[in-house]
Amino acid sequence: MPADRPGSTVSRKKDVVAEFARYLRTETVGGTVLLIATAVALIWANSPLSPAYFGLRDLHLGPLSVGDWAKDGLLAIFFFVAGLELKRELVVGELSNLKAATLPVIAAVGGMIAPALIALTIGWGQPGIEKAWAIPVATDIAFALGVLALTASGLPSSIRVFLLSLAVVDDLGAIVVIAVLFTAKFDLLAAGAVVLLLALYWFLQHKRITSAWLHVPIALATWWFMHESGIHATIAGVALALLTRVRRDPYEREAPAVRLEHRLQPFSAGVAVPVFALFAAGVPVGAEAFGKLFSDKIAIGVIAGLVVGKVIGIVGASALAVWFKAAVWPSGAGPRDIVAVAVLGGVGFTVSLLIADLSLADPDTAKAAVLIASMISSLLAAVLLIRRSRAHGTMSG
Repeated sequence: MPADRPGSTVSRKKDVVAEFARYLRTETVGGTVLLIATAVALIWANSPLSPAYFGLRDLHLGPLSVGDWAKDGLLAIFFFVAGLELKRELVVGELSNLKAATLPVIAAVGGMIAPALIALTIGWGQPGIEKAWAIPVATDIAFALGVLALTASGLPSSIRVFLLSLAVVDDLGAIVVIAVLFTAKFDLLAAGAVVLLLALYWFLQHKRITSAWLHVPIALATWWFMHESGIHATIAGVALALLTRVRRDPYEREAPAVRLEHRLQPFSAGVAVPVFALFAAGVPVGAEAFGKLFSDKIAIGVIAGLVVGKVIGIVGASALAVWFKAAVWPSGAGPRDIVAVAVLGGVGFTVSLLIADLSLADPDTAKAAVLIASMISSLLAAVLLIRRSRAHGTMSG
């Protein structure tokens, strides 16, 4: 009799693992785990045990510190999963239809430009602002969708699609910003190796060769040579994702992109992003730190960019697109729903923390600004989304 026959111990263990993975895929859980990791980081970094926190974060394992492994390594997995979702949306999802994709794409662009301009204006002349203006451009997919799932059960499903599409395009913009702004050095040989490895990965996809014994070493080598080239290593995750096949062949149950996203998303949501947050969100939050926060022009620009700029950019760009008949409001939704989603767009978090780390020599104040802005945006959005959810429930009743 096989060891994993139905009802056997092995079978039950597999069922438990599969159920736990499914649980981690839910948006509410992903946002909750991220929030817990952030709370642990803040408490630990501001407790008597803070030397242990910073000692662990700065401990070198091989060529990188633990914090850098989380920032450059684990986040590459997050960007790979986000890239798979982006590729799927572009090829067979909402973004494959130009008319359906127009509104969230325009809204995402507006939601990047307005915060950047506000942060640049407020922080003008401050050391580091030449890169720090990019901190408030990003919207955190996991956290934003988690808040939406918790508070907006009565809203049309088109609102979730709008937010997801907006966040995916937003992440693509943030990826471009990281690639352009944070390539300090450039190693041509390493970059050439990246190109060859990506070509090999594409060839294997094209020839329907799915062996993990080939794909995993190629992915790891691509990540390493991307890191060595001077381009931020997380870009490797996006590049590999965009080369992954999305359309399913007749003999396949799932396309490679869907299968990989299904397998890796629980690890991304349950391990990669929370561990990154654990080592990125540990910033001082005492009276002195708060005093510095509200006297630091870059930090003020980050808060204003996320809390105010996102709303102005997303709502303004959406309204203009509809006004000029370039797009239409999501099915069953209207301007008030877009305002609530725009407020939720101010949850910068993961990518904003990453950009703060990359752009400033001392990023703690800017990272504290990201955390505060994300908290303000999530709370305001929760109130607005609950009200809009009730309004839609009243209308349907």
